[in-house]
Amino acid sequence: QVQLVESGGGLVQAGGSLRLSCAASGRTFRSYAMGWFRQAPGKEREFVAAINWNGGSTYYADSVKGRFTISRDNAKNTVYLQMNSPKPEDTAVYYCAAGVNYMGLRVGRVGSWGQGTQVTVSS
Repeated sequence: QVQLVESGGGLVQAGGSLRLSCAASGRTFRSYAMGWFRQAPGKEREFVAAINWNGGSTYYADSVKGRFTISRDNAKNTVYLQMNSPKPEDTAVYYCAAGVNYMGLRVGRVGSWGQGTQVTVSS
């Protein structure tokens, strides 16, 4: 399994921008699809975005499409989530995830989770 550590969360104003990072341990990072999930208070954890092993394919939840961008740097063992024009309803704990393939991540087939980072969007 790969160990994942998120960073970059915090307080952001609606309409601003924020970039989350997820650093992975191990030399097998490039063999994993990576994704982001989030969980708001009182709600279930939900899928946000996923990217395949080389960054050539991505998939987004409809709620963030056009505003968020997932990317990865295999040389740095890091995956990113660029959050542009966030809305108050994007407030949640954001989790990094690793899986066998990016479409599997979309339906919750996750092999490893990070510990989460809080994102709060003020109106």
